[in-house]
Formats: sequence, C-alpha cells, structure tokens
Amino acid sequence: MRTSPPNSPHIRGNWRRIGSAAAATAALLIAGLGTAADASATTPHKVTAKAIAAQVAKAHVQYEKAACGATPKKGFAACNALRVTGGTTAFMEKQAALKGIAPKTISPKAATDDPTGYGPSDIQSAYGLADAADANGSGETVAIVDAYDDPNAEADLATYRSYYGLSDCTTDNGCFTKVSQTGSTTSLPSADSGWAGEESLDLDMVSATCPNCNILLVEAKSASDANLGTAVNEAVKLGAKFVSNSYGGSESSSDTTYDTSYYKHAGVAITASAGDEGYGAEYPAGSRYVTAVGGTKLSTSSNSRGWTETVWKTSSTEGTGSGCSSYDAKPSWQTDATCTKRMIADVSAVADPATGVSVYDTYGADGTGWGTYGGTSASSPIIASVYALAGTPGSSDYPASYPYAAAGTSALNDVTSGNNGTCSTSYYCTAKSGYDGPTGWGTPEGISAFTG
Repeated sequence: MRTSPPNSPHIRGNWRRIGSAAAATAALLIAGLGTAADASATTPHKVTAKAIAAQVAKAHVQYEKAACGATPKKGFAACNALRVTGGTTAFMEKQAALKGIAPKTISPKAATDDPTGYGPSDIQSAYGLADAADANGSGETVAIVDAYDDPNAEADLATYRSYYGLSDCTTDNGCFTKVSQTGSTTSLPSADSGWAGEESLDLDMVSATCPNCNILLVEAKSASDANLGTAVNEAVKLGAKFVSNSYGGSESSSDTTYDTSYYKHAGVAITASAGDEGYGAEYPAGSRYVTAVGGTKLSTSSNSRGWTETVWKTSSTEGTGSGCSSYDAKPSWQTDATCTKRMIADVSAVADPATGVSVYDTYGADGTGWGTYGGTSASSPIIASVYALAGTPGSSDYPASYPYAAAGTSALNDVTSGNNGTCSTSYYCTAKSGYDGPTGWGTPEGISAFTG
C-alpha cells in the first residue's frame, strides 16, 4: 500500500445555506429532476443556474478510512473502504429534491435512522440492471473474501434486505453461508470491528446488485496475503463462480507466485478493488487473472441515462487506483499501447464517498447502524455481482477478458472525464474516450459485457 493520508476525517468544504428554496433548487438540479426556472418560479428572487451550480460545488462529505484500511506491513493487505462521518451525500440531495426541502447533513457520528447512501434501486438504475436483477441470479453464488469475523454479519444483512424489500437471505434458507478460510462454519477467526464494516459493505452491495444470488462469506484468519489467498481458494472450492476481493497492498516480486497459487481459477470471475489512494498500482488488482475494478463519482443527471460518471478523485492521495503493474505480465486480451505489463483497471463502478452507498453495520466502534460508505470496496462486489447476473462463465475462461470483447459498445458506459492524479502517460491516470486506467472500459450498462 502506498503512503497513507492523515487519519483525521477529510473535510471537503461546506454546503453554504442559500435559503430552503434555493437549496431545493440546487438539489433538483443534482437529481436531474428539474431546472432552475422550474424551481425558482415559486421564489421571490430569481436564482440563476450559475449561482446554483456554484453552491452545489461546495457540497461536501467528511469521511475516514475504515479501521481495516491502515497502511499494512509487507505481506499484508488493507481494506479499501471509506466511511462517511458527516456532510451531505448525493443520495441525501436527491431525497431533498423529491421532498422540495433543503438537504440535511449527517451527524459527526454518522448514526442515522434511515439510509443516507444509494440503495438497490439506485445501483440497478445507474447500471441498467433492474430487469436482470429481477429475473437472474437464482442458483448463483457470489463469494466475499475478507479478513476476521463479523459476528453480526447475518443479522445486519437481514436488516438491510428487509428495509429494501429484498427476499430473506439466511443460513436457514441456504442463501447465506459464513465460513473460515478452512471452510469451517463453527471455528471462525477472531472478530474485528474494522473488517466488520467492510464485510457489511460487501454483503450489502451483492444484495443490492444481485438480490436473487446466494452469498458466501469467507473469513480469513488474518489480513495476510497468504491467508486472504487461501480464503479465495476456499471460496472456489465451495463452488463460488464469482469472488470479490475488496482489499489490496503494495506490489511485490511475490505477486506472480500469488497469481498461480491463489487467483488463477479458470471459469471463475474474480474481482479486486483498484485501491483508494489515487494513482498507483496495487495487488491483487494487478493480477492478470482478476478483473481490476476502478471507482467513479456517480451523480444523477437529466440525460437519457439518468446518471453521469467521472473518475473518482477527492485529492492527490484520495481516489481510485490505476497504473501499470511493475511485476505482472500483460494478459493477452489487454492491448493498450504503452504499458507492457498488466494495466489497472478493467472496468469500474461507483466508489466516491460523496456519492456513496448505503450500508447497515452494528458491530464494533464503527457499527452505528445505517451509514454511507465509498471506496473501491464498493465497486468490486458490485462488478462481481454483475458477472453473476450475466451467468456462469465458460469453464476454461478467465472472465476478466469479457469486457474487452464488448469494448466501445453500448454495453459499457464510457467514462471520459476526470483523473486520479499525475502521471507521465496520460491514460494511466486520466479518463478519455475508450480505454483508460482509472475506469478501464467504463461501467456496466446491463450485463452483456460480462458474459462470454
């Protein structure tokens, strides 16, 4: 893992109070639900679109690394989750627009009675998945690999799914299974509150994206590369054809060995977070056998899609990862011009905490109930679940190749603006038409880019 940013919450400016009518106008524009003229028609003073845009630009969230996100020592990984602790999220702005009121703010402890981030309908709408989410996924298993135990995982998952009207996913009905890296359902690792938040994020994103899928949670006994890799192998051994890994660490010369030991599984779609510290490569996203998932800022829009995306970047050290691997060989399906080794990322999905996703977690210091999370820890399980909606991969395939076959088509939303830092080769860190490092070939528009 590259140098970590400060541990204090990140402040991104203030939502300046401009009066409830003007604030509601701003929220309407953010949500793509109206125009300046529509909303200002009922106000005593005309509010220009330019003035509203200036206020919207000052909207902010405060967030912090999840307690599992500290810079790891060599041979270990950190989670890629960011927890919102204050401010006004994009979802809150959207809800305020629907109600015609000024948006509220999240309290410093981030404890709320209701969700403050995007939920299943938002994710399915943004990525053209509503029909597939309703009809597909039955019988498919998405595995989540994380470190340590979350004692409240099943109960918290039940609360999330109940709130959003999703079917029960429990141990009793066979939908949910939690095991250790050895496959035991009774001898589990020690509990950890930081990783518990990560696990809730992952489980909730699978539920949001593929509500009919079964979920297998495999808990490694530590965050070492070896134990996490062993947990990946166990997930595959237990039959999962889709495996999400929302963690990463610095690259090393051992990565090619890890590739063949843990991540080389033909016929299995394995996803990995690209990282949260801006431009730079990390592992296992750098593995040639996984789908490396970058992160975007996802906002509602008045365009035909209803949404728009840019590269997620909050600062020079906070944003989606990307880059040219120093060690891993380039897979045959990757043909970008300059990087002679593995290039990160392949595809992307929402990761900006300001446009973050709703999560329910009650374990430990971070377990305040409803919260909003971001980071590429959100985008990785979303993409793994899109693969699951698309169906079981071919038995000899490496599904990381699938989006490349759909490159440049309407099956992917091309993200063409934003950057995640400074680099000598522009597309390594800057979005453009077609392939680029931060977002790969783009984000899902339905499932056809994720099947062989």
